[in-house]
Amino acid sequence: MRVVIAGSSGLLGSHLVPALRHARHEVIRLVRGTAQAPDEREWDPDGGELDERALDEADAVVNLCGAPLMGKRWTAERKRELAHSRIRSTTVLAEAVRTRRIPTLINASGVSYYGDTGSRVVTESAEPGTGFLAELCRRWEAATEHAGPARVVRLRIGPVLSPSGGLLGRLKPLFSLMLGGRLGAGTQYVPWISLDDGIAGIRFALENPELSGPVNLTGPEPVSNAEFTRALGEALGRPTPWVLPAFALQAVLGELAQQLALTGQRAVPGALEEHGFNFQHATVRSALGTAISA
Repeated sequence: MRVVIAGSSGLLGSHLVPALRHARHEVIRLVRGTAQAPDEREWDPDGGELDERALDEADAVVNLCGAPLMGKRWTAERKRELAHSRIRSTTVLAEAVRTRRIPTLINASGVSYYGDTGSRVVTESAEPGTGFLAELCRRWEAATEHAGPARVVRLRIGPVLSPSGGLLGRLKPLFSLMLGGRLGAGTQYVPWISLDDGIAGIRFALENPELSGPVNLTGPEPVSNAEFTRALGEALGRPTPWVLPAFALQAVLGELAQQLALTGQRAVPGALEEHGFNFQHATVRSALGTAISA
């Protein structure tokens, strides 16, 4: 296939490009600013502009755009930026998919769509939750409706366990210094996915035309924060005796702590499993062991 990717420099995008090329797909990368390579095409989602050659003969568009959720306190301005970076890019690409009659749109979303699920297991049929991130994901997914009759896959992505960057990029230094510990009560669920399975899951969505709608891109066995903490400590060979109280997290991070650290989703990949996807890493210990040893 000829696949056009937006967000190719991010954690998933930077690994998806070589994986698709290894599978003999042709990849075109959308870039902001001046295109500097034969496989690059310029676009400006804020201005609604897209290189007229970008979607020529494309079979699918993959949109992984979105400003990072971590790294900055969630001020009102930051929250607007988080929403705009996702909804605007999705709207521009979805409308281009409809206009150019591209068969498939694979669009990122987040597992935060479900809000805080506690211990309740949720599949793709669950209703959206409440809170800023749940509402953001709902609006993000709604923007894909501009794609018209195209097959649309909405990837509800969990925290990706990668050798560098992402969740482990922030946790490994702390745990290596024996400063790791559970967050708050530790009962909130972590709907993790390994980097290998995240990339394979996107490719699976591209290559299986019967798969459409919401797809939880998560591992088959979500674990509590306390379980995740123990497994990461074991993978690094470090004790994890500490507890970071909820009030301390909220004092430092504000709403971000409540939305990302102290609540979670016990989300399972119902759609992927129903369509026969095989996970390389079915347990968090397998995923962490691979990520740490890489």
